[in-house]
Amino acid sequence: MSNTLLPKLYKTMKRIRTFEERVSELFIKGESAGTMLHLSIGEELGPACVGTAMQENDTFTTHHRGHGIFVARGGDPNRMLAEIAGKKDGYCKGKGGSMHIADMTLGHLGANAIVGGGIPTVVGAAMSYKYLKQERVSVAFFGDGAMQQGILYESMNMASLWKLPVVFCCINNQYGMGTKIENAVGVKDFSKRAESFGLNTLHVNDLDVESAYHKSKEIIDSARKFKPGFIEIECYRFYGHARMDKSPYRDESEESEKRKLDPISFASNQMIKNNILDEADIKKIDNDIMIEMDKAMEFAINSPINDETEIFKDVYSENDPLPVSLDEKINKILNN
Repeated sequence: MSNTLLPKLYKTMKRIRTFEERVSELFIKGESAGTMLHLSIGEELGPACVGTAMQENDTFTTHHRGHGIFVARGGDPNRMLAEIAGKKDGYCKGKGGSMHIADMTLGHLGANAIVGGGIPTVVGAAMSYKYLKQERVSVAFFGDGAMQQGILYESMNMASLWKLPVVFCCINNQYGMGTKIENAVGVKDFSKRAESFGLNTLHVNDLDVESAYHKSKEIIDSARKFKPGFIEIECYRFYGHARMDKSPYRDESEESEKRKLDPISFASNQMIKNNILDEADIKKIDNDIMIEMDKAMEFAINSPINDETEIFKDVYSENDPLPVSLDEKINKILNN
């Protein structure tokens, strides 16, 4: 077990969860910009195993529940929380908010409010990598709700037909908003659908993040050799669709039972059981992460607010004059 990656993967999952908890706290404090905050608590295994298996120059797109994916790929919690707070120090200067954090320098090609909307972006990116003979992979992260979108099937067909370095990653958290998966699909094994397009497929339905990492790496490494793949990772969304959703469509007994399927607790127990780390080691990791995320929340709250003209920047050409508000126009007329 000396070569195990479990401590690293555990730390990634714990950082994701603690970050999401701070997002929730930011909302409670009234410091978040908006109320549509989609948390990925309970889904940490997917971003951790796939994100770690990717290489530095690989790219990706995310979906509604994308915070954890960006954390796993090197996102700075300070700038991420500042973005969620709508502040100047955020990745997009507060103009993207929770659902649209992005940074091209870290390979983040953007998030999309349309279910499945970001999927074709990675196909375009992968076309450029193949044309330029670059050993890069582009990964599309999306939820089970996107499995009913036609754009996914068009994208999988194109990736297979043109043998593109693409991986489609479905984080199947069992619910599309308030609709349980059993009420939305006839066949629950999504990887079977992808297989029909000729993609390499992987279906992860347990809590072993290290095993999931090695299997995901095989799919991603094959995609790098122009054999596109599909990864389905089953998990359970511990809370509602968005921060204000109390999930009345789910039984409390279901939530209580399913929350026992916790990949972080499983990894912690595995490390103790196999003498990789002891409880004191794990507690230190947890405390360090807690301090990191507390500082990030403080950074976000103290980050300055943009002036009113910021909303027009990055929209118009730098040589064009900024738009003038109606109030300014009226005042100018009255003053003249």
